[in-house]
Amino acid sequence: MLVRLGPLDIGQVADLRTFLNLVPDPRARRGRWYSLTAILLVCACAAVSGARSVDEITEWAARASDTVLTAVGVRRHPLRWRRAPSRTTIGRVLAAVDGDALDRAVGAYLAGRNFAGPASEQRQVIAVDGKSLRGSARLSAGRRHLLSAVTHHRA
Repeated sequence: MLVRLGPLDIGQVADLRTFLNLVPDPRARRGRWYSLTAILLVCACAAVSGARSVDEITEWAARASDTVLTAVGVRRHPLRWRRAPSRTTIGRVLAAVDGDALDRAVGAYLAGRNFAGPASEQRQVIAVDGKSLRGSARLSAGRRHLLSAVTHHRA
């Protein structure tokens, strides 16, 4: 899917940040070190890199270079070091963030990436999701699979 979106340039990466800035932060202002946008960008980068759980996101963030952490908006500590968000911080934020607002922000970003020019030249996007049915495998046959595809354009 990411290959079909085409390569990202620096201007388009910054666009994702502006959309994520619209997601309301569910945390209290007191005691916040990381911005919501920085945490969500860390999660997005880790997910694109193959992370599938909070532990894998945390591991990716811990291994991220200072340059990457700077690019996603992780602030520098007064003692001049930069530290990625902890597993607890990432887990709490992902549990509390408004999923609908996050979905709208990411959807708007992807819709903007899809626009290639006049309506006649727009690429059609089809979201595809698949699952293997648990317990459906038999000795004589493989697992059964479900596949769904949805277009983002109205008919």
